Amino acid sequence: MCYEVLLVFAIVFFASFPFYGAANVDLTGWGRHAFQAYLFLILGLYFVTFWLRGGQTLPMKTWKLRLVAEGGGAVTPRRAALRYVIAWGSLLAAGAGFLWALVDRERQFLHDRLAGTRIVDA
Repeated sequence: MCYEVLLVFAIVFFASFPFYGAANVDLTGWGRHAFQAYLFLILGLYFVTFWLRGGQTLPMKTWKLRLVAEGGGAVTPRRAALRYVIAWGSLLAAGAGFLWALVDRERQFLHDRLAGTRIVDA
């Protein structure tokens, strides 16, 4: 996850430039919410695209991990998007959905359980 955070930081950094250039707004009020929604969509596009194209982001490739559907097949767009949204909920709940893996019998994250996905060795 630490490696993923570094990559996400870079994506957010570079994705911010077009927003600032196009919007040219003060990031208070509606501008802040629009910027947050924009970044949520950009990161969703990144994660969902990579999960659908091979089941791996760059850090997942490095650690030889792959995202698959519960049955072992490819992840559908619906499941990938659902996993992304639920993972944000897990993160915003003080990481509780990620800590779930410590008590899960198969060491899966809560968002994987709820979305019908799993992380396996590639």
